[in-house]
Amino acid sequence: MTASLEEYLKTIYILYNKKSIARVTDIALEMKCTKPSVNRALKVLKEEGYIDYKAYGSIHMTRNGEDLAKKIIRSQIAIESFLTDILKVDENVAKEEAKIMRYAVSEDTIKKFEDYAKKFINIEEKECSLYDPQNERCINCKKRKK
Repeated sequence: MTASLEEYLKTIYILYNKKSIARVTDIALEMKCTKPSVNRALKVLKEEGYIDYKAYGSIHMTRNGEDLAKKIIRSQIAIESFLTDILKVDENVAKEEAKIMRYAVSEDTIKKFEDYAKKFINIEEKECSLYDPQNERCINCKKRKK
């Protein structure tokens, strides 16, 4: 799956958990892209079995889609937490770099980031479905961190 499709899937998951619905318009606004771009991505995600979707209807994630979205988010949290909490990288920089790194390193490397970070911080606390799409960070975790 491409990085772009992963971002669409992640956005659908976050929107659904925040608003209990994910629509083409919401996804386009959140990702700052066009509705036709969203529709193309939805078509592929549907063909690959990650979502159920009919034109002009609401979007529902399949179990596989939900599992993959959680994995994507968890990977980003692991890398971002490593950068911010261990290396003390600025939060905004870490957020952007974690997105890039997630696609540049293997699953094994991401797992090692997570395992190493777990020695110093509790990453498990940072995994939930209450994400703020603007910050791509858990609303509760953000409150605890301050």
